[in-house]
Order: sequence, then C-alpha cells, then structure tokens
Amino acid sequence: MVATASPGHAAEVTRGLRTLLWGRAVSALGDGLWFTIWAVFFTRILGLSMIMVGFGMAVAAGVGMAAAVPIGSIADRLDPRLVLVAITAVRAAAMASYLLVHDTWTFMVVTIPFTALATGGTAVRTALIAGLVMDNAARMRSLAQQRVAQHVGYAIGAGIGALVLAADRPQVYLVAIAGNAVTFVVLAATTLAVPRPAGQVHTGTMAGSLTALRDRPYLAVIGLTSLLSLCWAMLSTGLPLWISGSTHLPLALSGVVVVISSVGIAALQVPVTRFARTPGQSARTAVWAGILLAVACALLATTSGAAGVIGTAVVVVVALLHVCGELGYVAATWGLSVNLMREDARGAYQGVSEAATATVQMFAPAVFTVALGTFGAGGWLLVAVVFVLVVIPVPALTRWAVRTRRASSRTVHVGRLDGCADAPFAWRLATPVTQNRGCRQDRV
Repeated sequence: MVATASPGHAAEVTRGLRTLLWGRAVSALGDGLWFTIWAVFFTRILGLSMIMVGFGMAVAAGVGMAAAVPIGSIADRLDPRLVLVAITAVRAAAMASYLLVHDTWTFMVVTIPFTALATGGTAVRTALIAGLVMDNAARMRSLAQQRVAQHVGYAIGAGIGALVLAADRPQVYLVAIAGNAVTFVVLAATTLAVPRPAGQVHTGTMAGSLTALRDRPYLAVIGLTSLLSLCWAMLSTGLPLWISGSTHLPLALSGVVVVISSVGIAALQVPVTRFARTPGQSARTAVWAGILLAVACALLATTSGAAGVIGTAVVVVVALLHVCGELGYVAATWGLSVNLMREDARGAYQGVSEAATATVQMFAPAVFTVALGTFGAGGWLLVAVVFVLVVIPVPALTRWAVRTRRASSRTVHVGRLDGCADAPFAWRLATPVTQNRGCRQDRV
C-alpha cells in the first residue's frame, strides 16, 4: 500500500523502488571496494600519516553528525528525491577528487564532504522510502530489501578491493577510485527514477529540526537503541583483536564470522522485519537483540587462551548469536524510528536516528580496544552488561513515546485515516481520536 490509492502511482512507486534497489546495490559495490582499499591508498600511495587520516575521518564524522538533522529537514521542505540526488552527486564529485589529492589540506577538503554527507544521505533515503510506502509492513520490507542489496553489493566490492590490494599499483588504485565515483553516478540516476512522495506535508527547515530535537521520548528511545550498534565494532574491531591477542585460534576465523554475518543478513533481514511492524513489537525485538548480543559477548569471554575445535565451535556459535542480534537491532531501529516519527518531519526524525548511530560508531572501536586491552575477558562481560542495560528501559520508554503521540492526537485533527495499531503512530497524530476507537491497541 503506497501513499496514494491510484493504481498508476502505485505501479510507478513499485518500479521506482526496484530501480533504487539496483542503484543501491551498485553503490554498495563501490562502498565495499573503497573501504577495502582506502587505508592503504591514503598511507602508501598518497603518503599521508595514519594520524592525519584518522584526524580527517574524525572531523568528517563530526560534521556528518551535526549536519544529519538539518539535511533531513531540508528534505522535508523540498523534494527528498532531489535532495538525495544532490547529496549523491556531491559525493561522486568528492570521490573523483581523490584523484587530485596531493597533500593534507586537499585530503581534508575532499574527505569532509564525502564522509560527512553519508549520514545525511542515509537519513534522506529512509525518509524517501517512508514517504513512498505508507503501509508499515511494506515500509519495513522495503528498508530491509535495501539493506540486503547493500550487503550483497558490499561483499562483491570487497572482493574486487582484495584484487586491487593484490595488484598494489598506483594506477590500479586510481582506476578503482574512478570506478567508485561512477557507482555514485549510477545511484543518483536511479534515484531520479523514483517518484516524488505524494501528499507530502512540508515544514519549515528549522521547524522540522526543532520538532525532532525537542521530542524527548523519541530521543530517549533512539538514543538507547543506537547503542546496540556497538555490535558492528564488535565484529570489525573487538573480535579480530581478541582472536589475535588472547586466543590460539586462527585469525582467519574472524573473517569466517564476517561471512556468516553477511550471509545471515542477506537471507534473513527481510523476514525478521515482521517482528518490528509496531512500536511494541519493535521494543520487544530490541530487548531480545540486546540479550542475544550480551550472551555472545559472555561466550567470547570464555575463549581466553582457547584453541582447537572447541574454541572454534564457540566462536561459530557466537557468530550465529551475533547475526541474530544484529538482525533484531536493525529491524527494531527501523520500527521505532519510523513508527514514532512525525509524518511531516520524516527527514528530520531520520536525521536524528542516523546522527545517534553515527555518534556511537565514532567511539565504538575505542570502546572495544580499551575494554579488551584493559580488562581482557572481563571486557567482554562489561560490554555484555552494557547491551543488557541499554535495552531494559526501551519498552517503558516506547510506551511513553506512544502516550505522547496519543495525547497529541486529541488536539490535532487533519483529515481521516482508518488506522489501527499496526499503522505508524505518527499517522494517528494527524487523525481525530474518534476515528481510532475500536482499534486494537499494541501492547509494549
């Protein structure tokens, strides 16, 4: 069910989303290629120090966090499709500009817009899909399909990146960068094939930002659930450091875990969204995700000094628990961020969600480096406690967020919607209370 009852528009939306899916897969291929080679390219080919590269990335990430909500608000005011095209075009130009980088300052000038716009671009893409697809189950399914396409493309791109590293010639790196720039152009072109969301209610840029930033229940829910994104650094930073420094297991095992994660996400992300169609379901899914990730951490703590078949088997079990936890976390985040947002400020609300996740990701590698380096196996137990503590309040906070939206619906009367608990609560915000009587109430 799309944003309008017109069969013609519904078909146009379906075709547009399918085209966007392919564009996202191609762009993700470029992402996988780039993130496989960027560290080597910057340090060995350009001759930059790792300290300067890290500093530039940190500055760019900070700018991205600060810009995510304003960018989302601009998408609320204008056509989100065109805003996404503009962001993608700028990132394409920035990627191509790496061919001209020759010193620290040009590196900074290129890296800041390229990296900073990534967070805002993700927020605008989510808002665009939410504006096109109004049925909540279909929204979750569309977002999950985008993530599956992303992971498939990323895996292929990483394989190509490995070939680039094997060749290890400056000309090959430059060709790879040019190819990555082309993938952004493809994404921009496919985004143009997506129709503009119908019936979009526009807000002023600052009004949308302030609405999202003042929504304390939303901030509380998203702030806590975003801490579950530590699970990504758990795989990329924590596990390799642990296997190499505290076990006698082969380092390649961490790569096997990544493969298990990628395959699991590609196969199961779409089906798992059925557990996050309402705020209540999403909150419960977040709780289970936190518990599964905590158990995975606790099991890793038992592998200190491990070797052989038993140690390997424990790590494989950890991989399975981790992928289940990650699947649940991602689905729950979509369910909560989309269900609890205001429909007239989709971009701003998704900007808040992306900024929260980006903030956690900025510090996540340091969390595992410090925890494991300082406490050893106890570091895994410490992270496990964090996972549990952050999800315990989520159901209660979600009920608070739901109540504030129901309270607002008593005074806001804009049109009519035959909505029930399975519809996003932001829809009810624009629906007279009398029209919602008799709906099944979702229990959190």
